[in-house]
Amino acid sequence: MSGVLVEICLEDLAGVRLAEDAGADRIELCSALSDGGLTPSIGTVEAALRSVTRTGVNVLVRQRSGDFVFDADELAAMMADIQAVRTLPNPHGVAVGFVVGALRPDGSVDADATRTLVAACGDAPVTFHKAFDQVPDRGAALEELVGLGVARVLTSGGAASALEGADELTALVAQADERIVVLAAGGVRPGNVAELVRRTGVREVHLRAARTAQSGSLATSRYDPGHRQVTSGAIVAAVVAAVREAAA
Repeated sequence: MSGVLVEICLEDLAGVRLAEDAGADRIELCSALSDGGLTPSIGTVEAALRSVTRTGVNVLVRQRSGDFVFDADELAAMMADIQAVRTLPNPHGVAVGFVVGALRPDGSVDADATRTLVAACGDAPVTFHKAFDQVPDRGAALEELVGLGVARVLTSGGAASALEGADELTALVAQADERIVVLAAGGVRPGNVAELVRRTGVREVHLRAARTAQSGSLATSRYDPGHRQVTSGAIVAAVVAAVREAAA
């Protein structure tokens, strides 16, 4: 199990440093995780790149919440976001990638939109996000993504959690045959990550290592219910330790 990479999905800037200090290999930087994740602001990405010294940074590019069927204007906005991120300073030279995904109305991969987004990313690696779990034929979609130059796919094997989708994840890893990375996500926790890797053979895992933090404000409203989700360095460290212990 040696060499299993741990990616942490987060939206809080404090969590960027916490994740790195706890041993995460890569972060997926987002906003609006309560809506499934949207593109973070350029200022947030710039701050994250200043903060990390070794941890890779993948930036989610998703213009809005809801479905993954994007029109021309939305696609253009996502391409502009990619270009803006690519021009940011990267003072420590960490690996920077992008997380994208586009589907047709029938749920299949929108190859034209995906090709356009991959091209906009240049030589930066591209992850196709969990829209993949909506496609009707994930085996065929995997081949399509390989052909489009996508580096990895984020998936729970179409199930509610990665462990529940372990059989399909195993099949996807075998089919990928190192041509594309299968990044397992969905319910990954310190207590099950070793079993997940052992059962499926995935070499990368992804999780939202969240805890609830009290609001910094004494006044609450419909915008501030008095608490929010932030990154837990303890959970990140526990997942990293579980992976390393299993590999020993």
